[in-house]
Amino acid sequence: MSEGITHIWRHPIKSHGREPLESASLVAGQCLPGDRVWAVAHEASKADGSAWVPCANFSRVAKAPQLMAIEAVYDAAKGAVTLTHPTQDALTFNPDSAADLPRFLDWVRPLMPEDRAASARILRVPGRGMTDSDFPSISLCNWASHRAVETAIGNPLSPQRWRGNIWFDTGTAWEENDWIGRNVQIGEAVLTVRERTVRCLATTTNPETGVRDADTLKTLRESWGHQDFAVYAEVIQDGAIRVGDTVKVL
Repeated sequence: MSEGITHIWRHPIKSHGREPLESASLVAGQCLPGDRVWAVAHEASKADGSAWVPCANFSRVAKAPQLMAIEAVYDAAKGAVTLTHPTQDALTFNPDSAADLPRFLDWVRPLMPEDRAASARILRVPGRGMTDSDFPSISLCNWASHRAVETAIGNPLSPQRWRGNIWFDTGTAWEENDWIGRNVQIGEAVLTVRERTVRCLATTTNPETGVRDADTLKTLRESWGHQDFAVYAEVIQDGAIRVGDTVKVL
């Protein structure tokens, strides 16, 4: 049994841009509502929006650190996303609008390294969030594990480096790694925990500045012998979740 949920985050655009929520309604077989609705394909990608494809097809923080400093707010009623970044003016646009695409590409171009494939188009797969996992996942993050990483690395870290959906605190670091194959009840919803989340270079990047400033991967490997943080779960029973709800392993 953990403490209650402390944070719920959705990431409207894959790999960057996070928005806090007070509550959400989970649906079996789907990711968090409004999460990873869109993904930005680069010019070398063959992705066409017909199906889920791996993250290598998209512009992402692991290859373009400045993307980490993007904040996103999703207006589902209008289908609009507002993006902000420390070096850019705010941009409000409709990711589904072909007419708005040039404005987005102009906005994001200065954030992309010159030696990387440029962002080219925005894709979505109806009914399927473009999660890093090959199934519609919700990532569960334990504050106790985060504190353990902070202690090992020797300085505070923003939890937003992990780009998690649901945060809670069991009081025991890495306890969530023992939940693989088990069901977890969160509020009214039930999820099955499927796998650990293997981390990439994105977590080395400061979400406030977009600069790589902490070797999280080395710390994980040298301290615990793995490169994992958080677990991926899949919703198997519909239900509402709210900040403060209890996380219970069944």
